[in-house]
Amino acid sequence: MSSNTAASRETGGLFAAIDANDAAAFVKYLTDDAVFRFGSAPAVQGRAAIQEAVGGFFETIAGCSHNVTNKLERGATLVCEGEVTYRRHNGTEIALPFTDVFEYDGDLIGQYKIYMDISPLYAE
Repeated sequence: MSSNTAASRETGGLFAAIDANDAAAFVKYLTDDAVFRFGSAPAVQGRAAIQEAVGGFFETIAGCSHNVTNKLERGATLVCEGEVTYRRHNGTEIALPFTDVFEYDGDLIGQYKIYMDISPLYAE
């Protein structure tokens, strides 16, 4: 089980990897058999499959920037609330609320669930 301190420390690097559109750096925060689910998309399991899925998503955006506004921790579970600003390839931006749930296994994330409605990003 991870301590609350370890869980809090790791999210900064994780969100930096996401904001850099770096799928390879992103999966380094996950266990080998991690499960990742983004919104209503099917869950993906394993670092390689997650890296491929996240890399594919990164190709659909020009970039993003996360602003975490609240963190709630209990044992090995960390919940982050915030707003992510996506930059589209056409240069426009949209800010969307998100809630992420991380289930830690030691210092790495074993389950990562993103709760958000991503559809406005593609509605143009």
